[in-house]
Amino acid sequence: MKGFTSFVMVMESNKPYIAMLFVQFVYAGMALFSRAAIAEGMNPRVFVVYRQAFATLALVPFAFFIERKKSATLSYNLLCKTFFVSLFGLTLSLNLYYIAINYTSATFAAATTNTIPAITFIMAVFLRMESISIKQWHGVAKVLGSVLCVSGALVFAFVKGPPINLMNYSSMNKSDTPNPSVECHSKGEWIKGSLIMLSANTAWSLWLVMQVPIIKQYPAKLRLTTLQCFFSCIQSAVWAVAVERNVSSWKLGWDVQLLSVTYCGVIVTGITYWLQVWAIEKKGPVFTSMFTPLALIITAIFSSFLWKEVLHLGSVCGAVLLVGGMYGVLWGKNEEAKIKTNEQKTESKEDVVLECITHQ
Repeated sequence: MKGFTSFVMVMESNKPYIAMLFVQFVYAGMALFSRAAIAEGMNPRVFVVYRQAFATLALVPFAFFIERKKSATLSYNLLCKTFFVSLFGLTLSLNLYYIAINYTSATFAAATTNTIPAITFIMAVFLRMESISIKQWHGVAKVLGSVLCVSGALVFAFVKGPPINLMNYSSMNKSDTPNPSVECHSKGEWIKGSLIMLSANTAWSLWLVMQVPIIKQYPAKLRLTTLQCFFSCIQSAVWAVAVERNVSSWKLGWDVQLLSVTYCGVIVTGITYWLQVWAIEKKGPVFTSMFTPLALIITAIFSSFLWKEVLHLGSVCGAVLLVGGMYGVLWGKNEEAKIKTNEQKTESKEDVVLECITHQ
């Protein structure tokens, strides 16, 4: 019984870590399914519309029943803020992401998203949500960890080296195992996709940072997530209708396209967005973004086993740098949190002592 109680206590104290690990597994699946659907011919802009529509429909009943007793006033000012955060965060980042993945691959998409921690950290510093103290070890760890994350992503994406086969694929007929994640792209397309993906990551980092002030004004996280998904769906639909006039592009069949849209809408957008909003409230935007490197490793492994994508030594070295950078920043943030907690305890004790002296 004591062992079970201890296990429950450990799980309770590590909820943000467990939630973010789950999120990264889900995101790895998103990269794989999305690339497969778009490779099958689905329009990226239409994909975003269906994804956000599925997410909104999945979240509405939970937002209504779970948070129906939670009082949260939605003012006109807050409604406008939520609309623009959805536009520049969700709508822009998702549309750019799916356009970019059409020019690259699932593994590359997962690799370049590891620039998100560094971009988020820089944004948070400029907005004074994060502090840098280079004179202390935790500050150095946060800076170096961010640099390692970006460096690892670049190494993973651009440095190949000798191949590492997790399974022996040389004897298999490649035509029998089509790989939707690895296609031949020209150098121009690859560069174009890389720049668009960087823009998508910047927009996503902005969304992470802007959740902090909105959550403080509107603490009903499920309703907030549902509202943002709804706004994003409307915005994406307007954009898709304006650009894509072919009616056949909107048809969904019982194939990988429907599976991908359902997965990305219900699981990715619906569940993980809410988990991220919850984790941001608990630990901040930088903590949330620092788990991003794990999705790259998971995607690379699954791509290797499912689609016969060959890993290279450069990819492994890049993954090591990514994980090292991630834990460097997490260690820095934990140390910083301990110092702040100790300072608050010291201040509280001093206040009590002063109060006692005043009463005497």
